[in-house]
Amino acid sequence: MKKLISKIQDLIGQSEGIWGIVLEDLDLGEKWELNGEELFYAASVIKVPVMATIFSAVERGELTLTDQILLKEKDFVGGSGVLQHFTPGTSLPIQDIIMLMIIQSDNTATNILIDLVGVENIVRTMNEAGMEKSTFYNKLMMNNPNPKGFNQVTASDIARLLKLIASGELVSSEASEQMISIMKKQQIKDCLPEKLPSPYSNFNNGMIAWELAHKTGWIPGTRHDVGIFYVGQRRLIATVLSKEVDDLMSKRILSEIGEEIYNYLQ
Repeated sequence: MKKLISKIQDLIGQSEGIWGIVLEDLDLGEKWELNGEELFYAASVIKVPVMATIFSAVERGELTLTDQILLKEKDFVGGSGVLQHFTPGTSLPIQDIIMLMIIQSDNTATNILIDLVGVENIVRTMNEAGMEKSTFYNKLMMNNPNPKGFNQVTASDIARLLKLIASGELVSSEASEQMISIMKKQQIKDCLPEKLPSPYSNFNNGMIAWELAHKTGWIPGTRHDVGIFYVGQRRLIATVLSKEVDDLMSKRILSEIGEEIYNYLQ
């Protein structure tokens, strides 16, 4: 992993600002951290623990993924996602709302799910996953944030969460598998996977060349991408957070980091 680390250090050295990175090769047992305990505004990365909390509630029998949720106009918020453009009164199953929250980063979907399980349960999920420094206080795109603080994460905390998912230990093996399947359907691909070849470029014998189960997050000056790389039989957790970095540069560097990880796993 030394060569990969050196290349990533060269890439982030091209920018000002702060990067928080954790890479963990799950096959070789090698791990590298840079500013792993640094707090970053969570942006849409917080949607991964929200998803985990919903699956926890399903595991406890409090919800089912097929439960129908009625969309209300008061739930609609701006930013990313399509639900804000739906007709009030439309009914969707929880599993579809989770899907939109993750693969389109839908803010309305996120807030509906936060209301469904409550802030306290999301905080409990984060604590149980070992996310010791990360914080969660607020729904998204709200005018009056909680005066107690902001939604914040560290690269180390997110890496812990992803490792639990990758190992089938977050909630349950079945729930972890479902979360990975959802994250693999991600439609926002302009960061870590942007420079990668088509997953089907070496498609033969029914095998996909690579997959990335991931979640992005972005506000001006802050850009993240976190996920689990699957390249052939190899697996690697990559948590890459940034702040105070030029938006175009952070996107370019993230895409080049993704390319270097892919080449390392080949």
